[in-house]
Amino acid sequence: MDIDSASSVVLQTLTQATSQDTAVLKPAEEQLKQWETQPGFYSVLLNIFNNHMLDVNVRWLAVLYFKNGIDRYWRRVAPHSLSEEEKTSLRAGLITNFNEPVNQIATQIAVLIAKVARLDCPRQWPELIPILMESVKGQDGLQQHRALLTFYHVTKTLASKRLAQDRRLFQDLASGIYSFACSLWSHHTDCFLQQIYTSDEAAALSSLERTLLSLKVLRKLTVHGFQTPQQNMEVMGFLNAVFERLKQFLECCRRVGKDSTCREKLEKTIILYTKVLLDFLDYHPCAFISLIQHALEFAVSYLFTPAGEGVTFERFTVQCMNLIKMIVKNDAYKPAKNIEDSKPESLEAHNIKTAFFTHPTLTEIGRRLVSHYFLLTEEELAMWEEDPESFAVEETGGDSWKYSLRPCTEVLFLDIFHKYSQTLTPVLLEMVQNLQGPTNVEDPVQLLMKDAVYNAVGLAAYELFDNVDFDQWFKNQLLGELQVSHHRYKLIRRRVIWLIGQWISVKFKSDLRPLLYEVILSLMQDPDLVVRIETATTLKLNILYKYKKSITHQLFLLDDFEFRTEQFLPYLESIFGLLFQLLQQVTECDTKMQVLHVISCVIERVHIQIRPYVGCLVQYLPLLWKQSEEHNMLRCAILTTLIHLVQGLGAESKNLYPFLLPVIQLSTDVSQPPHVYLLEDGLELWLVTLENSPAITPELLRIFPNMSALLELSSENMRTCFQIVNAYIYLSATDFLQNYAEALCRSFCNLLKDIANEGQVQVLKVVEIALKVSPILGAHMFQPLLPAVVRGIIDGERYPVVMSTYLGITGRVLLQNPTFFSSLLTQMASECNQGIDQLLGSVIEMWVDRMDNITQPERRKLSSLALLSLLPSENSMIQDKFCGIINICVEALHDVMTEDSDTGTFRDCMLMSHFEEPKLSDDEEPPTEQDKRKKLLSLEDPVHSVSLQQFVYEKLKSQQALMGDQAFGVLMETVDTEIVRQLQDFLRGL
Repeated sequence: MDIDSASSVVLQTLTQATSQDTAVLKPAEEQLKQWETQPGFYSVLLNIFNNHMLDVNVRWLAVLYFKNGIDRYWRRVAPHSLSEEEKTSLRAGLITNFNEPVNQIATQIAVLIAKVARLDCPRQWPELIPILMESVKGQDGLQQHRALLTFYHVTKTLASKRLAQDRRLFQDLASGIYSFACSLWSHHTDCFLQQIYTSDEAAALSSLERTLLSLKVLRKLTVHGFQTPQQNMEVMGFLNAVFERLKQFLECCRRVGKDSTCREKLEKTIILYTKVLLDFLDYHPCAFISLIQHALEFAVSYLFTPAGEGVTFERFTVQCMNLIKMIVKNDAYKPAKNIEDSKPESLEAHNIKTAFFTHPTLTEIGRRLVSHYFLLTEEELAMWEEDPESFAVEETGGDSWKYSLRPCTEVLFLDIFHKYSQTLTPVLLEMVQNLQGPTNVEDPVQLLMKDAVYNAVGLAAYELFDNVDFDQWFKNQLLGELQVSHHRYKLIRRRVIWLIGQWISVKFKSDLRPLLYEVILSLMQDPDLVVRIETATTLKLNILYKYKKSITHQLFLLDDFEFRTEQFLPYLESIFGLLFQLLQQVTECDTKMQVLHVISCVIERVHIQIRPYVGCLVQYLPLLWKQSEEHNMLRCAILTTLIHLVQGLGAESKNLYPFLLPVIQLSTDVSQPPHVYLLEDGLELWLVTLENSPAITPELLRIFPNMSALLELSSENMRTCFQIVNAYIYLSATDFLQNYAEALCRSFCNLLKDIANEGQVQVLKVVEIALKVSPILGAHMFQPLLPAVVRGIIDGERYPVVMSTYLGITGRVLLQNPTFFSSLLTQMASECNQGIDQLLGSVIEMWVDRMDNITQPERRKLSSLALLSLLPSENSMIQDKFCGIINICVEALHDVMTEDSDTGTFRDCMLMSHFEEPKLSDDEEPPTEQDKRKKLLSLEDPVHSVSLQQFVYEKLKSQQALMGDQAFGVLMETVDTEIVRQLQDFLRGL
């Protein structure tokens, strides 16, 4: 591409590519895409974005195309990669001058220089860093700033490389430029402080921008540039200086006020200083030990003493709290249980912390956290009034403690309380004691204080286990608080029901639960929406969830031994009705999801007892589904509710099909965009719908075509997909297989070509179930798969579980569809030019040899029945394998026969004679319709309907009758005498 002639053409095309008219825009984009691989194209782009006379939008687009080209074509191994000559020219052009007047374009140029540096610096681009350092020293303000901006982006990018060789290169770079970076930061910081104190705000803002950039460079160099930073005096000197600089900048905050033009950047710089400390502590905890004392003194001083008044701001407070938390909780600072085994640095850190956290210091921190930081703010109280739903469901989980003040405060309180509970427990109990009895509703300060103290008692519930008799406190104090109906007392009503929720999984007598349900019933009718939502949340998290307390008071997700369904049932109708009302009253998606989750928990816990009360919910959910078209997460919550609803309704769920089946259809259709969110829950709903369906319907069959695309996805939902196919087979094998077996068989054939062993087993189990439910139709429909199964047996499949499944399938066909088995062998024999007897002999030989691969007693008995079904036979090959067949039968008899101690006779323990509905306790789930279908199927299954003992006896008798006594005696002599003796024991009495 000739640069001079090409520049005007590319410039014109870029201009067209900035057009709002798609007729002009699209051809221009297409043309630019074609030029991406042309030699010289990026040189033209460089000239265009370096020409400050051109339109800003055109230059911006030129930078973006250049930047994207680096990702695609800069590496040597990339297709259409740039030539070394052009790359050399481009590198030189990028750092010729740093005088870009437009901030956004300057940032993009800095980023693209950093992208090139990541690939080429220092080996192919050794001059980059020296030129940047020289430009940063210049007197021209714009050039200095742009060079510093580039210096930061290059440092940031190089620091992010993680290969050992790259890290060593960065460490070499860091040691070479650290002194320069420190002096640069120090110079700009001094300039800023001087200018701010002479009230030259414009100059101060410029210096502050440079201070910020140079500090960003230093942060990357300090954290990532040294393997043992504690051994570098400059690094430790800089880190110690950070505390003094922080104090100076915080004083500047007091000086400049909130309306100053510098204020935003000033706060940003202060936060960056704290990030330096937090990052260094995170990456180099041992190197930070010498800074622990300084860091704790600094953070505690500004957070918990008058020193911080008037200068701290929320983000700074959060960072300081995180600094204290990370020091308190750091594993590197914990001595071993046996002090002699501790590392010296761990002991040193532990001793520093112990000396700092004295009784008075801890007492003051504990009191201030609760009485100052736990208090609800004016903004929070205003949100309660103006947007109660956002207040009630405000996100506090995950990593929110790193960025938000309230969760940060609570996490710090928990960590300090856990570490120093002996000191802090009496402090908190004294605060509780001072607030006993109802609080004056005219005293907002006391109301807020009680809310804060109760919050602390709830958070520290596990630590306070031995110090608080919660049952007595609940009866004597908290119940009374809940009965104060004044609208200002809603603060306490909401906090008390939350507090009960925190304690109920820790220490709450079961016989108090009915009293609690009365309370919940009352508060679900509270005039205040926040109180009602909090009450519903308490019901979900702490009454219906499956929690259990261990000896050490840690939480485990096990059955809650104190929740008794019979205690809850008298309140079920009223509470469920009020939950449904709440679901209708709230308007935000997040709140509706939360309430739906509670409803799901209730349905899950009470099982079939929910049936009389779900009519209103069943009518409302279709409307809610329609309203939530743009809110996929709410739709996920609806799906979860429907899953529990179908399980609770059992066979009655068929009445929901007009709504249920279109929901399943949409959720599991991979051509519909919402499937990304809904698929997993949609598949689960599809499965439970089939499991609880009393009979197949045309509508249920019509949604199955979605499965074909799902099987092609080979996703983590594959197991559920196979369970759905199995459920259709159990529900109505004839209807299902006649409609879909052909397509399913094609999908399975494709899957088996490229699937792991576990996946193969899942596919084969479907075939096995089809043969079990419908031996004739199943074998016919899955015929294309069966030769590979028999071939797998003959070839001696190495994976035991796959081999076991092969034998299970072959056993079903041989026992229940012998004609088909014979035709299958005939087909295979003709295809591989072998005799049928030879093929059958190979199958039996491998079957006998690999019987130990079969671990399930049902399959072991099936193998015996199947091989015995070959008898009586005059076939010499079968008679040759007679010994092996008898060996398998005796093994299986050992598996399934139990001896009656009174009579000394044996009986087959797998025989089932009739179907009984099991008697269930209140907490046991009733059998699904599919469970009943499986039970009825078992009654017809030879494994459960044929006595192996009787079958062996009859087959041997038939073989004896066929051969005559003498020939049969000779045949029996091929069997080991011990095996014969065991066989005779089993057959005694027949």
